[in-house]
Amino acid sequence: MTDLHASPTRRISGLTATSIVVANMVGTGIFTSLGFQIGDLPSGFAILMLWLIGGVCAMCGALCYAELATTLPRSGGEYHFLGTIYHPALGFMAGWISATAGFAAPVALAAMAFGNYLTGVLPGVSPLLASLAVVWLATPLLLADGKWGSRFQNAMTVLKVVLILGVIVAGYCAGHAQPVSFLPRPGDGGLIASGPFAVSLVYVMFAYSGWNASTYIAGEVRNPSRMIPLSVGVGTLVVTGLYLAVNAVLMRSTPVAEMAGKVEVALAAGPHLFGPAGTRIMAGLICLGLVSTVSAMMWIGPRVMVVMGEDLRGLRWFAGRNPHGTPVRATLVQFALVNLFLLTARFEQVLTCATFVLQLCSFLTVLGVFVLRCRRPDLARPYRTWGYPVTPLVFLAVTAWMLWHILCSKPHESLVGLGIAALGLILYLLSVKNPTPSRPSLTPP
Repeated sequence: MTDLHASPTRRISGLTATSIVVANMVGTGIFTSLGFQIGDLPSGFAILMLWLIGGVCAMCGALCYAELATTLPRSGGEYHFLGTIYHPALGFMAGWISATAGFAAPVALAAMAFGNYLTGVLPGVSPLLASLAVVWLATPLLLADGKWGSRFQNAMTVLKVVLILGVIVAGYCAGHAQPVSFLPRPGDGGLIASGPFAVSLVYVMFAYSGWNASTYIAGEVRNPSRMIPLSVGVGTLVVTGLYLAVNAVLMRSTPVAEMAGKVEVALAAGPHLFGPAGTRIMAGLICLGLVSTVSAMMWIGPRVMVVMGEDLRGLRWFAGRNPHGTPVRATLVQFALVNLFLLTARFEQVLTCATFVLQLCSFLTVLGVFVLRCRRPDLARPYRTWGYPVTPLVFLAVTAWMLWHILCSKPHESLVGLGIAALGLILYLLSVKNPTPSRPSLTPP
């Protein structure tokens, strides 16, 4: 029997897995959403509670995914989990969504944000060319030996965290602090129970997306029974701390009037943090941070295609790897999709439509913890969800509320998202299933 811990395909260390989680989570959301929250929630305590609740929900989901990833140790994320727990067709739909709109579109979005912010540093640069450049420069490093890809990802993630810590330190050293209190005051309870707080929580949860990143590469992580729980837990904890500190710094340093309703609140805060050149400095810091976001998602997305290719004869071409174990074909396909989204600028609509079904996939995956424990209590579980059953129930309750909100506020996009899922089902039915002994079976021996 193959020793999963000693397998040569398990080349990714726990540090790299954690850096991938952090890099996937920390994108543009933390630097863009505060402006739409602070207008309706004029309270420092309410804002911090908003981001704290988001972090708790993300941690609940991460711990549930960690149990599934260590019980069913194979790459693929929701594709593998849903296909094993429920039915391969449901898993294929989740994989189809993840491999296209779930990763390629967000990569393009991060690359486009990179191009836009770079114009704040170099005004004469074309945003489109800059967006294409960051993707074209990151892809060859990911196609090289896995060690180089790991080193690049680790270095860029460490740099991102250091830069964010620099912003936090600058904020607390700023001479003129705004009159904001982070302690509860009369009326804060009403704000937390209000509709605007609930609406803002939806976007906060989007900013936390990526907490499950290392589960997509579970088949390549060394000692997965230990490193997967550590990577998602530590990564989510680190990002929650960074998010709370960054929001506190922005509110402490910058007047509310300059941030309310603004998308690029970080640029508005730049002069208050770093002086006259603050806008350019903040733009440069965000650009550097976005490089790790692009590379992390470019790394994970192809792994979903590879696992799908291993299971379905019609997609077997995607399963090809080079001698170093790198999924070259799948990476190049995702590279082509990202370039297509960038050149057509139509990816935002695709991403909006897929949001509903992406959240639905997460809901079904966490629900799968209950299903799998009921159906196969005999399976070895190297890690069990901390706080079970409260932990998954908290995540399911919040996600169900979010799904209902999205369905009510954006019915057209939700239905189109379900149409994307239906297209995945059609593609599955057109493919010929290829037997794979590597997929854990839920049929008792």
